[in-house]
Amino acid sequence: MRQSLRPIHIETEEHEEESHDPRTSAILGAAIEVHRHLGPGFLESAYEECLCHELHLRGLSFQRQVDLPVEYKGLKLDCGYKIDLIVKDEVVLELKAVEKLLPIHHAQLLTYLKLTKKRVGLLINFNVPLLTQGVIRRVL
Repeated sequence: MRQSLRPIHIETEEHEEESHDPRTSAILGAAIEVHRHLGPGFLESAYEECLCHELHLRGLSFQRQVDLPVEYKGLKLDCGYKIDLIVKDEVVLELKAVEKLLPIHHAQLLTYLKLTKKRVGLLINFNVPLLTQGVIRRVL
């Protein structure tokens, strides 16, 4: 069954449970801090570098640019997929700096979750006035 994707607006009570998820709340805090300092308009690589620094400052373990092979009928294929970040070995982060998130970006996060067998993912678009407008949280 396909679940709908929806933005998380952590300043509203409606999404209070999502903003206090211990798996993602510290990550979102780090991303918000990066966005407060940089704002929109930078390349994705700049946001990734700063977010890694912020995660490190907060004592959160992470892996960066994780290779993700595709398995097909028992054969592992190196198709060039790389996950931007995996935080605390449980949350997949896909970072963007685009004008608008597209369905392909959502599909990309879902694919990464399925291939890694992780349950929680964040799609974060830094190219927005308020970061909370650019965050999609997905739980399988």
